[in-house]
Amino acid sequence: MSSTPLSFIFFFYLLISSSSWLLCFSSGAGFNLTTIAFDDGYNPLFGDFNLVRSPDGRSVRLLLDVSSGSGFISSSMYEHGFFSAKIKLPSDYTAGVVVALYASNGDVFEKNHDELDIEFLGNVEGKPWRFQTNLYGNGSTSRGREERYRLWFDPSKEFHRYSILWTAKNIIFYVDEVPIREVVRSDEMGGDYPTKPMSIYATIWDASSWATNGGKIKVNYDYAPFTADFKELVLEGCPMDPIQEYPDFTTCKEKDAWLETRNFAVLTPKRRSAMRKFRQHYMYYSCCYDVWRYPVKLPDCVIDPIEKARFNETGRLRFSGSHKKQAKIAKARRKKKQRAASKERTDV
Repeated sequence: MSSTPLSFIFFFYLLISSSSWLLCFSSGAGFNLTTIAFDDGYNPLFGDFNLVRSPDGRSVRLLLDVSSGSGFISSSMYEHGFFSAKIKLPSDYTAGVVVALYASNGDVFEKNHDELDIEFLGNVEGKPWRFQTNLYGNGSTSRGREERYRLWFDPSKEFHRYSILWTAKNIIFYVDEVPIREVVRSDEMGGDYPTKPMSIYATIWDASSWATNGGKIKVNYDYAPFTADFKELVLEGCPMDPIQEYPDFTTCKEKDAWLETRNFAVLTPKRRSAMRKFRQHYMYYSCCYDVWRYPVKLPDCVIDPIEKARFNETGRLRFSGSHKKQAKIAKARRKKKQRAASKERTDV
């Protein structure tokens, strides 16, 4: 007799019980984005035969099968910008599969590259997708700044917008119009803050060695092809040649100033509140609370005492699941003890 996995039931409990704050969240005016056709800003990167353009050229499908993954790359490199796409992830069994939207200059600066990542981590059937954000500056790969999260929706059922804002002052990661993480540049970060021009990438690939349960569960190609769809592509930034002998960094000042006035660059009190609530409900790992990995905290980490109380020394949640679930368990235990005490008094 088949049964529904408890993790699957809990996922939908979490979806229903804790998504109301997001449904009520209104950021005011929308981002008012200008989207582009695929060929106006991107080129195939690898697995050309697994990259399928839509008839109107404004969306693209990436496939992973036993022969290859696939990906695309921006035609230009950018000095700061807002990079975004609506994405629908593969469904059903996706263990070992990674879908990524990211900025990097690793092809040009192999030993001191910069990078900004949104990476979606596949899972076994019945368990939800998870995702992580990360950043590197000047090849600081030994000081990864990972955070990992759950989502309040099933990203394989419909399209949602995922975005990265990168300015000289800060970096903001978005899901739809909800900011989920901000990294503010500081003098203490030094070269760890990304500063060199980067290309924008989207990929789907086999990450069996690490993506699901630390690499214990591999890609199962019986479920292939795995497909990730991208549409409403946005590339807002200042194109720049990263290897120009005498680069003129003043050329991007006007574009930078324009970026910082856009709706998506402003974290209003309402947006900051939504970001705090997202992190309370859905973040399950943070490098800032991982004292085993970083006995001395990273300089850009802003420690929130309430947030910190939720995590153990490995940077992971002290309890699996939400505080609501733990509160319900504690309440049930108290009631059980009360019933037992009442029964003892009755027996006496």
